[in-house]
Amino acid sequence: MATAERGPLDLSAAPTAKGRRFALVVSSWNPAITNALADGAARVLEQLKAERVDRFDVPGSFELIHGCKVHAESLEYDAVIAIGSVVRGETPHFDFVCHGVTYGIARLNATGKTPVIFCVLTDDTYQQSLDRSGGRLGNKGEEAAVAAVQMAAF
Repeated sequence: MATAERGPLDLSAAPTAKGRRFALVVSSWNPAITNALADGAARVLEQLKAERVDRFDVPGSFELIHGCKVHAESLEYDAVIAIGSVVRGETPHFDFVCHGVTYGIARLNATGKTPVIFCVLTDDTYQQSLDRSGGRLGNKGEEAAVAAVQMAAF
């Protein structure tokens, strides 16, 4: 459900992130989108009093899998957030990347000890991505940060 449809993000019900460490693994592809998502996530983690938030950039969304795996396996972080943006084009590349990234992140969660939060926008248009990265539908990075804190406390 879009953020705007349920109102502004309410952090009052979110657990504290005090004493917790988070890694943001951010795709460099579609940087206006991914930077906005990462900024939203970092801002919320700071508001929830995270001890530390580190950012690691990878070339594209497919590389998020390896980047997240490295930081999740280090056990240095309480949660890792995979941040990316894939916009549909004219070829099946979109489908292959989206499926691969979704499967890869799901597998990390099923087999690892550190939760990996999926914050990869898979939109039909660039405008849809803008709308979900701080535009009219809110910022999915903020929502991912809340999920990371919840899973770190799980």
